[in-house]
Amino acid sequence: MSDEALVARLHEARREFLALVEAIRPDLHRYCARMTGSIAEGEDVVQETLARAYYALPELTELPALRPWLFQIAHNRALDHLRRYDRRMAEPLEVVDERLPDDGDDPEGALARAQAVRAAVSHFLELPPIQRSSVILKDVLGHSLEEIGALLSRSLPAVKAALHRGRLGLRAQSATADEAPAPPATPALARYAALFNARDWDGVRALLADDVKLDLISRAQRAGKALVSDYFTNYAKVTDWHLMPAWLDGREVLAVFRDPRDARPGYFVEVTFVEGLIVAIRDFRYVPYAAREAAFRLPPRSP
Repeated sequence: MSDEALVARLHEARREFLALVEAIRPDLHRYCARMTGSIAEGEDVVQETLARAYYALPELTELPALRPWLFQIAHNRALDHLRRYDRRMAEPLEVVDERLPDDGDDPEGALARAQAVRAAVSHFLELPPIQRSSVILKDVLGHSLEEIGALLSRSLPAVKAALHRGRLGLRAQSATADEAPAPPATPALARYAALFNARDWDGVRALLADDVKLDLISRAQRAGKALVSDYFTNYAKVTDWHLMPAWLDGREVLAVFRDPRDARPGYFVEVTFVEGLIVAIRDFRYVPYAAREAAFRLPPRSP
């Protein structure tokens, strides 16, 4: 087989795998975003999960049940992420107190589920990991207590106890939610958005650092000013976007409206500046599910 044929075969295999998991990806992101407390970092964990699953497939003698298998990988990837970056965990990952009332399916369950779905992604980060996982899987994604126990390798009483504590903790977080308006955009990002919206592609390209990196999430990665410049050439061919500086999970981003009249952004872009030049762009255009439950803090919009 020629090198070209091998590369084509590998690309086709990847496309087939992504098609196979497409319907599960939004729920994987809902889980990972809440586990990490960040919409963007949640997608990073989803990408790690899919990569790990893809490369594990040739080692399997038979394909496991896809959804629980992917969630098990996502759970482990999320815990690895927390171990690397989270210094605020209130208890070790392995510790959970089972000595609590059995209220996993209490009459307030429907209220707890509604509250969990509405809660900002960042609120989950204050819960210890086992509580966090239990609340997300039960109240956001609708898994049974038995399914949660199997995924977390916990007894049923331990899952119920973690769920009870997690619900109480999330309720307390939601009660003290900060609804402050979005701060003003930094001048660099505001200028980038203005140039982009004006389709001033020469002006936008002038902001690129020589070693700029582009990550078009789930689609392509590029490095270097010459290759990243094509990114703007492709945007020039379409009209379904309008950029607005916003804040998401404590980070400044560009909220992208498919139509300026839309009530919510369709996706978002992260742009990193160093000394006035763009060194990184992360564009979430091809994973729109990442923005569906994102709590964007937007500036006032003109009538």
